[in-house]
Amino acid sequence: MSTADRLPRLLALVPYLMSHPGAQVPEVAKVFGLTEKQLIDDLQLVWMCGLPGHTPGDLIDVSWDGGEIIIDNADTIARPLRLAVDEASALLVALRMLAELPEFGDRDALSRVIAKLERAAGEAAAVVSSQVAVEVDAAPDALPTVNEALRRRRRLSLRYYVPGRDEVTPREVDPMRLVMVDGRSYLSGWCYRAEAVRLFRLDRMLTVDVLDVPADPPAGAEPGEVTPGVFRPSPSDELVELELTPAGRWVAEYYPCEEVTELGEGRLRVALRARDQGWLVRLALRLGDTGRVLSPASLAASVREAAASALKLYESV
Repeated sequence: MSTADRLPRLLALVPYLMSHPGAQVPEVAKVFGLTEKQLIDDLQLVWMCGLPGHTPGDLIDVSWDGGEIIIDNADTIARPLRLAVDEASALLVALRMLAELPEFGDRDALSRVIAKLERAAGEAAAVVSSQVAVEVDAAPDALPTVNEALRRRRRLSLRYYVPGRDEVTPREVDPMRLVMVDGRSYLSGWCYRAEAVRLFRLDRMLTVDVLDVPADPPAGAEPGEVTPGVFRPSPSDELVELELTPAGRWVAEYYPCEEVTELGEGRLRVALRARDQGWLVRLALRLGDTGRVLSPASLAASVREAAASALKLYESV
């Protein structure tokens, strides 16, 4: 049993014993899912815990002679642990988001877990319920339609909005799986337009229809591992070089870079790929004086033009 597993149990064990005076060793072992030997080992450790000073008056007093557990001098940790607001929020939001996943099966069990956690969290759960709403963005009929296509192994026809190019494109996609990244649902599938596996956000599907054509992705097509950020560069995407000051180094940590070179004094030169130059212009503008475009020259010119246009707007105010 690791320390990480044992510490939470010990912190729960002492309040339990304080609220159940005279509890028997077999009974307590059963409650905590332990053998009697494991419980005795825990009690021996509790006996050496207490307040700073480590004198007999500072340590918890516990005995189990005859099988009856008697504990004293443990008032400082007698209350059961309560989740802080941020802890309760994180757990409840994660569980509610999990409940939105279409592939999650045992929703009854999950609902019971959420209800128990809300009761245990007390006021913290009330804050979550009143101030935090979990919604998985999707077009009204996208999720059930995609689920149907996955279940029946049928091809999908989409009209899909691409915000980077501000255009709607028709797609035929052999669905492979649904995934969730950063709270949003995505379809991973073989796109016949791109001739590659692509991710499609469900809330960017303007229309979605199941075709009477079997889904048949090419042999070797894999949905791949999905990580926060979603974008995975391709060798065919444009290669861009940026020089970053110490304040702009976050780019190398946040985006997949093909090359990172230390230039001294905390500066970096990074090479990364992107299929959308509009996104690169926005990144360069966001960097401001913490980064500059080294290549390609066309991107540097686009950034200068966008910056000049933005400055003109300020002049007109």
